Amino acid sequence: MVEKDAVRRGYDELAETYAADRVQDGRGRDVLERFRASLPATARVLDAGCGQGTPVLRELSAAAAAVGLDISRAQLGLASENVPAASLAQGDIAALPFRDGAFDAVTAYHSLIHVPREQHQAVVDEFARVLDDGGRLLLSEGTEEWNGSNPDWLGTGVEMQWHIAGAEATRDHLQTAGFAVERESAVDDSLAEGEDARWTFFAARLEG
Repeated sequence: MVEKDAVRRGYDELAETYAADRVQDGRGRDVLERFRASLPATARVLDAGCGQGTPVLRELSAAAAAVGLDISRAQLGLASENVPAASLAQGDIAALPFRDGAFDAVTAYHSLIHVPREQHQAVVDEFARVLDDGGRLLLSEGTEEWNGSNPDWLGTGVEMQWHIAGAEATRDHLQTAGFAVERESAVDDSLAEGEDARWTFFAARLEG
C-alpha cells in the first residue's frame, strides 16, 4: 500500500535528481499539446501533481492562468523557479484546497499513481468538484494494474511507491464522478531516463 508521507519524503529528497532525469519530450507531451489547444484562451487550469513544473505546468502557463499543486515542498520550490508565472500550492490531490468550480480544466500527469488505490475514486471526485460545468480533465494512468515500491529509485537510495489502478478501473472512476471520456490514448512514455512505461491518457469532459 502507498504511504503518502513516504511519497512526499521521497520527492523532497530526490527533487534535484528527478528534475535532472525527467524526460521533457516524451510522447505524453503530444497528448498535452492536443489538450491545451482545445482550451479557451481564458481557461483557468490546475496541474494536480505538478512536480518541478516542467514540462506540463510550464506549457499550460504559456497559454492559460495556471495553478500548480504538489505534495512535495521541494518540488514546488523548483516549480517556482521553472514557472514563475504560475501560482503554486502544497496539498493532497485527494483533498484539493480549492473552491467548487474554480477551474476550467485539470491535468494530472503521473500523479494519481502515487495515491493509495482505495483513494483513486476520491481523487477523481475532487477533480470533478473543482471543475466548472463542462470542465475538462486530462489524466494519465498506467495501462495495467500494479503496485510496488523501489527502495533505491534513480540510484538515490530514496524509496518511492506506486499504486496503479489500471485503465479499466480508471475509466469506471471517471464515469462514476460524472465525466464523459472524449479520447483515450495508449502511449509509451518515460518518467525519467531509462524508465519507460505504458500509459493510458484520458481526455474527459465533466457532464452537467
